[in-house]
Amino acid sequence: MSEVTRFTHGSRIPGWDQSTDPSKPAAAIPDPATTTVPEELRAAIEAEIAKYPERRSALIPALHHAQEHHGWCSPEAIEQVACVMRLTPGEVAAVVTFYDMFESKPVGKNTIYVCTNISCSLNGGDRILAAMRDAAGDDPDFNIRGFECLGACDMAPMASINGEYVGPLTDEDCNQVIAQLTAGETPLPAKQLSLRPCADAAGRTGGDGQ
Repeated sequence: MSEVTRFTHGSRIPGWDQSTDPSKPAAAIPDPATTTVPEELRAAIEAEIAKYPERRSALIPALHHAQEHHGWCSPEAIEQVACVMRLTPGEVAAVVTFYDMFESKPVGKNTIYVCTNISCSLNGGDRILAAMRDAAGDDPDFNIRGFECLGACDMAPMASINGEYVGPLTDEDCNQVIAQLTAGETPLPAKQLSLRPCADAAGRTGGDGQ
């Protein structure tokens, strides 16, 4: 069994050793009059808030919109989400650092999460992760990492490629995925979960009406 990946400080949890400064005053909710928020992002966050009886419940989808807009959950993005949602930046940052799907540092424009949990691991998930990294090499446009579980055991081994679930994957697929993304093409459309035939008409997204 391979060794569990850990951060240099010895923990699997990021940020636990980053102390706060108790002498600083607590950050307040950003002032809408002085906080610039892109209109597209503001509209997307407000649309998410409208779906819930409690606005705080929309924080995770709001952060997804912010990350899509900025490329990562930057301090500016956190400030903007906090402003629209009427939360403190600290409350927003706590969610960003808790969940794996949010990036707290700049990353490549193409994000590939390879599932390495039990079902995918037993079907070669770790090998797929290594092959995907080898295929991308040092290209800064790619953000590739293992993910604890993506909840798609029926298509193991699989990956989330720019938000699309794709699988089952083979070693040979990895070079093709990188080449297609580099060319701006759709990666492995025949293996994308959202394009699979679906009996529910509301769930059909394929161009052939299936």
